[in-house]
Amino acid sequence: MKRFALILMLLASPLAAVEPDEILSDPVLEQRARELSKGLRCLVCRNESIDESNAPLAKDLRLLVRDRLVQGDTDEEAVNFIVERYGEYVLLNPTRGGANWLLWGAGPLMLLFAGGAGIVYVRGRSRANAPQDDGLSADEAAALKDILEK
Repeated sequence: MKRFALILMLLASPLAAVEPDEILSDPVLEQRARELSKGLRCLVCRNESIDESNAPLAKDLRLLVRDRLVQGDTDEEAVNFIVERYGEYVLLNPTRGGANWLLWGAGPLMLLFAGGAGIVYVRGRSRANAPQDDGLSADEAAALKDILEK
């Protein structure tokens, strides 16, 4: 039973989609390529790294990363090359500079705005005058009495 549970746990974990023909002969370069691939988004799949994706474009990106590393690029140079080619969308964790600060700050700002709007609404409701119950006028009381007597 323990073996069965172990097999299920291994099958449930995400597997790398790297094919044997992609693997570099230099284990140091291959490890660097794997680390870089984990931080790059597959442009076909949603929120899946190119290391996990089986899409043909993900394979092309994995090969491109490995090619750049073999050519002598540093990790940063290889990632910058891919970002220049495909845009910042390819990064699973986008930078916080440039126009992205608006995206990073939009969530907390909206939360503060909604909280402030809620407080203003609740305070306004508590200060509003309660409707006055003046009771029935003489004509309304007479009309009600006629209805009830019928």
